[in-house]
Amino acid sequence: MTRSVLIPFEAGVDAVAFARRASDRGYDGVWAGELWGRDAFVTLADIAREVDIGVGTAIANVYSRTPAALAQAAASVAERTDERVVLGLGTSTRKAIEDLHGVAFANPPRRLHETAALAGRFLRSDDRVSYDGEVFSVSDFPGLSTTVPVYTAALGPATRRATGRVADGWLPHNIPFAALGEAFETIAKTARERGRDPDDIAVAPYVPAAVSDDPTEARDAVRGHLAYYVGSGEGYERAVASEFPDAAAAVAAAWRDGEREAAKAAVTDDMVDALGVAGTPADARERFREVAATPVVDEPIVVVPSNAPDLAEATVDALAPKR
Repeated sequence: MTRSVLIPFEAGVDAVAFARRASDRGYDGVWAGELWGRDAFVTLADIAREVDIGVGTAIANVYSRTPAALAQAAASVAERTDERVVLGLGTSTRKAIEDLHGVAFANPPRRLHETAALAGRFLRSDDRVSYDGEVFSVSDFPGLSTTVPVYTAALGPATRRATGRVADGWLPHNIPFAALGEAFETIAKTARERGRDPDDIAVAPYVPAAVSDDPTEARDAVRGHLAYYVGSGEGYERAVASEFPDAAAAVAAAWRDGEREAAKAAVTDDMVDALGVAGTPADARERFREVAATPVVDEPIVVVPSNAPDLAEATVDALAPKR
């Protein structure tokens, strides 16, 4: 079992110092997200020069770069890390893709499938690469001869099937922990149909986590995290609605209406327990151990809610492997 942590998104966070702290506390890897304001690959390259730790993108979206650009960026980081890098890909949200990048949010499952497949071929092939898909067609360029794996952030059945067909790992987020095994079965079934061994597909779930001596403060932090994601993306809403249909609908409706506090208040205690880790240091460590022991899980990723930057240090320390 390995354990890693997501670098906080907040402006001003020293990613290299954060990674060094994580390494000192026994974490096996750090992941960098990417929405706006910080390039994930540049961040990971900076870390790779200074810290002996695995790195990965969680996630780079599949719309704002081509598969070739994604593969090239991951290979460049791999040169600095003895190839201890994972290319984590996802579709992001319609809001981010259309309103920020100005690209149509078209056919996310197919886009994810082809990007992961083609980037993987570029990364691992020793031969020249050609590909003829519905979205991408490339012809006769050399592979990059790395061992970099490609993980996909997949919530719904269609993107999970894409994961089973072409990905080396799965990055689930906002799927209730108790439902991860059932959700993985879609991946496993598709993998077997493709002649792949499902056991070769790593599972690295995001684990929204907040630790405080005040358990209410910790739970409120995770509540805010869930409200943001359920309100911001239809895929996240559907994933949470698989177990909490009424509450997910209430959260999303309040968020869309601009009622952020109401959205947060609509996140129930059961949702916090099913989708996150929150509480005092002792209670959070015990809950995290339970999540990590979920049979399908290989590498839980500690994710400190961006709405609770003051809890980041305590959370990372409390859930560290060396505790």
